[in-house]
Amino acid sequence: MTTPLTDAPAAGAGAALKPRTAGRRPVPVVRILRMELVKQFSAWRVRLLVLLCWLGPGLLVFAIDQQNTLPSDTLFGRWMHATGWAGPLVVLGVAGTWALPLVTSVVAGDVFACEDRLGTWRHLIIAVRSHRRIFAAKAIASVAVIGLLVAGLAVSSMLGGLLAEGNQPLIGLDGHLLTGEDAAVKIPLAWVCVLAPTLALAAIGLLGSVALGRSPMGLLLPVIAALGMQTAQMLPLPVTVRLALPSYAFISWNGLFTDPQQLGPLLIGIGVSLVWAVVATALACLLFLRRDFTNLNNDGAGRRALTLGVLPLAGVLAATVGAVAVGTGAGGSGITQDKVQRSVATVFSHLYPSQQAQMHQPAVTAAQLQTTAACDKSEGLGAQAGPGNDWRCTVSWNVPGYNVTAQAIYQVDVTPTGRYIADGDGPVQVNGYFLIINAGKPTPNPLWQFDGNVDLISDH
Repeated sequence: MTTPLTDAPAAGAGAALKPRTAGRRPVPVVRILRMELVKQFSAWRVRLLVLLCWLGPGLLVFAIDQQNTLPSDTLFGRWMHATGWAGPLVVLGVAGTWALPLVTSVVAGDVFACEDRLGTWRHLIIAVRSHRRIFAAKAIASVAVIGLLVAGLAVSSMLGGLLAEGNQPLIGLDGHLLTGEDAAVKIPLAWVCVLAPTLALAAIGLLGSVALGRSPMGLLLPVIAALGMQTAQMLPLPVTVRLALPSYAFISWNGLFTDPQQLGPLLIGIGVSLVWAVVATALACLLFLRRDFTNLNNDGAGRRALTLGVLPLAGVLAATVGAVAVGTGAGGSGITQDKVQRSVATVFSHLYPSQQAQMHQPAVTAAQLQTTAACDKSEGLGAQAGPGNDWRCTVSWNVPGYNVTAQAIYQVDVTPTGRYIADGDGPVQVNGYFLIINAGKPTPNPLWQFDGNVDLISDH
């Protein structure tokens, strides 16, 4: 039988302790927080993470910039030789997949379980005399450490990129050029945006640490949850389900780098992540306050981990799916023929002037080109919507000064999240692979391959 915990001393503390603790106020949260931070940074795992997060990304970005081969399959990876601002975005994409789930597991997933392994709950409760303050201090300490690690990833990657390639303009996700000043604002903002899904994973870690006690599954829960949601993002799910998962906020930050910005999916992803963070933290607090610390054999694991852990979060998912469906009116995959055509034409119209400038041709503007794109999926067979690597687009544009219309063909691979890669398929003079000497450095033809993004909830 479990006993609800209050701010009074634990019942198992013994009658002999009552005269010593009666009338004494609980320890202030600030003092408990200071103690929890000391405990966090005394762990070798956290110290190693601090070192890796503040040094690793910068060294990695600098090393990649010295190579001839770039991670072109990673968003913004193909531009790492062109500007130092591409590096932190590459790190951000990788961090959302691997680094941030690992950080939340090590920090938040172990903050309560470590007390179970060491058997120190009785001593801590008697010393602090407030279960709510213990929970608050541990949760705040975990968030503070995670924030420090995320800041290290961001700062280190930006410094590494700028030292390697300098403050050059960045080509956005729709091909338009961002000045160094614009990039200096949007890239830190993108890192701030991923704090929301990171907090959601941290809250899941707190819940697992409380509910599963000394079980290693509590430590692994944020990683397992992140991998599960990332796998779901790769599946052809309805757009309402996709946006209702906190993991979409690890992807939707790329909407900051289009013009106009695709803020709808980003704001929804942040809102959903914060809802998950609040609910999971509240559930963890409820489980912690209901736990019976007088039973040394009870580490918190049990049936209530399911009833007060998994089931409420499943309810949150169902509620957010409904809210997204009602609020956006979106349906299906969110990827339509018209959206793909507009996006490909927009990116091409922005990159073509850049290519002409690098080749020292007469200056042209996107408005002069009047670019259009005609795209079909599976050679026009079946539904002309949805993700797949069987999209084929024919881009047409006016050649300024010649009064003729030129065309280029692209094979387009559209992922379920809306991101796509367009691969040039001729003519070779336009979108074939060749090197352009730009500022004394050979760079690939920008029209050979390019990235783009389809706004899943926009109607235009």
